[in-house]
Amino acid sequence: MNKNAGVKGSVKSGNRNIYKYVATMGMLGALLVVVQVGLAFLPNIELVSLLIIVYALVVGKAVFAPIAVFVLTEGLIYGFGLWWLNYVYIWPLLALLALSMRKERSRVVWAVVSGGFGLLFGALCALPYLFIGGTPTALAYWIGGIPFDILHGIGNAVAAFFLFKPSVTAFEWIVNRSLT
Repeated sequence: MNKNAGVKGSVKSGNRNIYKYVATMGMLGALLVVVQVGLAFLPNIELVSLLIIVYALVVGKAVFAPIAVFVLTEGLIYGFGLWWLNYVYIWPLLALLALSMRKERSRVVWAVVSGGFGLLFGALCALPYLFIGGTPTALAYWIGGIPFDILHGIGNAVAAFFLFKPSVTAFEWIVNRSLT
């Protein structure tokens, strides 16, 4: 992996490369929306977690640009409800975790991380309810969603186990080609 060489070098190289950078980040964000909407018919089975991890490893701190595109677009599609506020902090939290583990390349490790994230997703989504209705409300929300969190965790782990390495390879190639 090239430690962000394509991303950092392109932004400093001039206006043309800035346009490439913005377009690339926009397309990465759009892909997050496409895979989320495309798999919405499956309960808590998604590829967004895997892609955010992969983006963090491939583009580094620039991962927050596609996340912003994704979160804003999700709000425009589905409305800006309480669930949307969860997306504002949950997806960047996953990106920060991935950035902190950037040197890790084991698909097993990323399957565990992604699966654990899926298991904790409901607990993370319960945080606003802690402020709205207190601990009993947050616990009730979280406990009620545990069956979905289990499915989410299993789906994330399986997806990361099988798709992590090919996704990193593909996105390194795509990003390096689009930003040079």
